[in-house]
Amino acid sequence: MEEKSTRLKKAVLFIVLSALAFAFMNLFVRLSGDVPIIQKTFFRNLFAVFVATITMIKHKHSFLPKKTEVFDLLMRSGFGYLGVCCNFFALTNLNAADASMLNKMSPFFAIVFSGIILKERANKIQWLIVLIAFAGALFVLKPTLSNVQILPSVAGFVGGACAGLAYAFVRRASSKGVPGYFIVFFFSAFSTLCALPFVIFDYHPMELSQLLCLLGAGCAAACGQYAITAAYSHAAAKEVSVYDYSSIIFTAILGFFFMGEIPDLYSFIGFFIIIAAAVAMFLYNNRKVPEKEDK
Repeated sequence: MEEKSTRLKKAVLFIVLSALAFAFMNLFVRLSGDVPIIQKTFFRNLFAVFVATITMIKHKHSFLPKKTEVFDLLMRSGFGYLGVCCNFFALTNLNAADASMLNKMSPFFAIVFSGIILKERANKIQWLIVLIAFAGALFVLKPTLSNVQILPSVAGFVGGACAGLAYAFVRRASSKGVPGYFIVFFFSAFSTLCALPFVIFDYHPMELSQLLCLLGAGCAAACGQYAITAAYSHAAAKEVSVYDYSSIIFTAILGFFFMGEIPDLYSFIGFFIIIAAAVAMFLYNNRKVPEKEDK
């Protein structure tokens, strides 16, 4: 029990650190200004490739995946990169806290896709909590014809869905013994290669401040990727995923101090509903675990 408790504490620490790192990534992306989305994703992943390559060499791991790993890694990388693009589009056009909250629908989408991919069936209570979370997202989306921000809002929502699907494939790859550092390397390399042709043929010159912001985003993203991978390697998602929502608090604080942003009332209502749903899911799942262990 002590060992499990220690691992859980480490997992919570890692996931809170990842939340802080991704909050800084969001801030740097916003501060980089009117740089094309694809160009932002390129620099966001370039630093991670560099760090992951050093880690791969240190562990003397092959840079090529095994045949049994290819599909899971491609699915994780493809949907993960699409999620990043959607998230960056939302961050560029929305209040930072709103965009971050929409992206944090990913734990709930992970439940949906885990049921399909990993055969981890959610029960009626869990589905009800998921639907409540979706209702909260609608307060952030504010889907009306008069809402000129509906496109970036939907993009943020889709980004959360893609991230949830990507996390399901991360879990499946991990269950097959794929090391976390190789998952990070493959995703970072895949994303960088996808963006490279657009950057080569449609590069937009940047000021030094913009370049530094994007490199800062890449550094923060790399720290976030490794931290969240470490978190899920120490404990089950249902035990620690709720702490990922601390990034909303970090993002809102950074957005207020650096961008002067204050979310509107409807967004605050959405924040409350989604975070409450996350806490409810966390408490419900952990209430069930002791019952099963006692039997």
